[in-house]
Amino acid sequence: MAATHKLESTLTDRYQTTVPDPVRRALKLGKRDKICYVVQPDGAVLMTRATPAEQDDPTLGKFLDFLERDIADHPDRVRTIGTKLAARIRSLVRGVDVDLDAPLPADHK
Repeated sequence: MAATHKLESTLTDRYQTTVPDPVRRALKLGKRDKICYVVQPDGAVLMTRATPAEQDDPTLGKFLDFLERDIADHPDRVRTIGTKLAARIRSLVRGVDVDLDAPLPADHK
């Protein structure tokens, strides 16, 4: 049976802490990795290394960050679409049901 380790860390005034080295090694954590916490009914907390979701796309994230900065820096460039274009878009998607949470079929990945 594997040995059990009891480790402690301290919360800062901003509720931040350093993950102890044995925990980082056990979870194979690196800088900028994410941690998943599961609060169990008895109050115990299970901490694991978060696995990136398949839909996480680092390129998309960078593009969205760029858009956010550009809109913040140049709000005068933001324009609404015209009524003709909006009507055309509605006509193209009329009757199409889309479940954005449904996984893509294997041939579309």
